[in-house]
Amino acid sequence: MDFATAITTLNGLLTSQQPASFNSSWIRRHAPRCYRFIQVNFRREYGGVDWDRLTYALERRFQRLWKPERLTKRSFYEDRFEIEAIWEKYRDKMYVFIAPCDKSDKHIADMIGISFVRLAQNGNLLARRELCDLIRFTVDTWIERYETIARWLGHEEEMQDQINACIRRYRYTGSFLTYLFRTLECAGRGIAPYQAYSLEIRRDSADC
Repeated sequence: MDFATAITTLNGLLTSQQPASFNSSWIRRHAPRCYRFIQVNFRREYGGVDWDRLTYALERRFQRLWKPERLTKRSFYEDRFEIEAIWEKYRDKMYVFIAPCDKSDKHIADMIGISFVRLAQNGNLLARRELCDLIRFTVDTWIERYETIARWLGHEEEMQDQINACIRRYRYTGSFLTYLFRTLECAGRGIAPYQAYSLEIRRDSADC
């Protein structure tokens, strides 16, 4: 079995079985051969099975059906070795947060981002800080390109709260960056555009 075969097999099973949701236990029960292949070949940089990599490759209609095992409450900690494991794998790919060239680069940015998200959700505070630093490059690009995101200019603290909340809440195994973009877009609708804010500042200054 290889990667393509595992994905094709699972897509076929999900089509025929039509479960309301599925998780690793469902795969183990209905596709034990796929499950064994996944256990060996879908590994995270810092250990454990990379279920995000698997579900990301499934047909989109099945991605939202993924219901991972409920996370138990974890203690906060700082583990630099877990961070270094991700950096070691993607060291020459970190440019994807600053200047992605194509869809492949955007996919890699998502995979790196999700790896940090899962570590942060496990309690690693360093992972959250590292991810927030990387994400700001992407968000700065969105601010330049999209009026709905540009509304966050001048509201950096509130925007950071939204980013932290996305890291904390993320469960769906689709694009984390798309999830973040949509969240900032929706949450920013009530914020006055930065251009109007700047003009108001200039008028007040002139009155002085």
